[in-house]
Amino acid sequence: MNYEIREMLPEDEIRVLEILKQGIDSGMATLETELPSAEAWNSSYYNDCRWVLENEASEVVGWCALKMISKKDFFKGVAEVSIYLDNHYIGKGLGTMLLKKLIVDSESHGFWTLESNLFSENEMAIRFHQKNGFKIIGKREKVAQLHGQWKDLIFMERRSKNVF
Repeated sequence: MNYEIREMLPEDEIRVLEILKQGIDSGMATLETELPSAEAWNSSYYNDCRWVLENEASEVVGWCALKMISKKDFFKGVAEVSIYLDNHYIGKGLGTMLLKKLIVDSESHGFWTLESNLFSENEMAIRFHQKNGFKIIGKREKVAQLHGQWKDLIFMERRSKNVF
C-alpha cells in the first residue's frame, strides 16, 4: 500500500481528533482523559510542522505535530513531539515516516531539541524513539495519575546536529 505525507489542513481537524481519541482511549499514549476541543488543540500546537499521513484512499490514518513546551521566547526552539496513528495502522513503519518528516521540517523551522514523554511501560514507543535518534534523559517517577494509577514517564530528547 502507498502512503503520502502532506501538510495538515483545517479540514483534517475532525479526523486528527478522532485518531487522538484512539490514543486517549488506549491508556498508553497520553495522560489526557478528555478529547480537547479543536480550538484547544490548535492553540497548544505550533502552526508549522503539522503533517498528516494518507492511505491510497486519501483517508488520514496518522498525524504528527509539535507542541509548545513553553511560551517563553528562549524555549522557542524546543518542542514536544506528538505522533498518532489510527489503531489499524500501528506497527507498519508508518510512525517512522511521520517522525522523519517531522524532524526534517522541525530543523528547517529552527527547532534544535525535540522532546517526548512516554509511559515507562510503553516499551514499543521508547524503542521507536531510540531508533529515530532520541535518547533517554531520565525517568520521572509517579509524576501523574491516569485513571487512579500512578504513572512513570520516560523523558527523551533528540538534539539537532544541524540547528544551533
